[in-house]
Amino acid sequence: MLFSPIKMHIPDGFLSTTVAVVGWILAVVLIWIAIRQTRDQLGERQVPLMGILAAFVFAAQAINFPIAAGTSGHLLGGTLAAIVLGPWAATLIMTAVIGVQAFLFQDGGLLALGWNIVNMGVLTAFAGYACYRLLLRWIGETSAARVAAAFAAAWLSVEVGAIATSVELAVSGTSPLQFGLPAMAGVHALIGIGEGLITSGAISLLQVSRPEVLHTGEQAPGRKGAIFVLAGLFLALAVAAFSPLASPHPDGLEYIAGQSGFLERAAEPLYSILPDYTVPFIHNPALTTIIAVMLGTLIVFALAWIVGRGVFRLERRR
Repeated sequence: MLFSPIKMHIPDGFLSTTVAVVGWILAVVLIWIAIRQTRDQLGERQVPLMGILAAFVFAAQAINFPIAAGTSGHLLGGTLAAIVLGPWAATLIMTAVIGVQAFLFQDGGLLALGWNIVNMGVLTAFAGYACYRLLLRWIGETSAARVAAAFAAAWLSVEVGAIATSVELAVSGTSPLQFGLPAMAGVHALIGIGEGLITSGAISLLQVSRPEVLHTGEQAPGRKGAIFVLAGLFLALAVAAFSPLASPHPDGLEYIAGQSGFLERAAEPLYSILPDYTVPFIHNPALTTIIAVMLGTLIVFALAWIVGRGVFRLERRR
């Protein structure tokens, strides 16, 4: 049976206006810092990698996988992006992904967008990256160690994002912390296993196929860069083709909202462009989902590339 990807992010109505505005301010400040840090830390030849990672994360997020208790999870991707390009570049990558999801697919509220970027982009990138680097210091930088560290770091990043969300809901008066925190942490502990498997699998594949990609610097993506970019984009589009197989069960936040009685607080989107990851005039359920997700994948790829190019154009003008 085929399904469309379900909406995954904090909708408007779950957070108070004050809390949401604070999230926007924090997100804007962190994005500005990320632009400056990315410009100083990466080479211009890594800009295509930003596009590839953004496209892959977007496509993979569209495929919810079932977990226990009638709920589902999906890749966040912040840790994967941070391991490959560092946490500041990962912040820009995740901002492109989450921004397109909100503005084009109405996945996550526009007022809540600031905290969605912070929770799923910034916190996952930095928590995952810090855990990954710390573990490698302890156990060494062998191939097996990188895979194991990537799994643990990805799992932790999901928990950090879930805990942050529960705090924001509590401060907003939506869900008491004594209920929301254990519920979010418990459900996302299971989701984190999927995150860890996908992240460690991607790192393992990169170690075998393109190990230089795991070393930041002007070397990546190296020679035959155009072929590498096209192959990466093709992989992301291939992942998008499986989006109709997404689990129909609610994701962790939606499930907890339903169980806790605050799901009805979710506000309807102000407009509709590609609702529920479908194209309105295409009625075949599988085809409409595949085209919508592939379109989003291409847009995210282009946006992340444009942002990366813009960062280095600013550098040349300094």
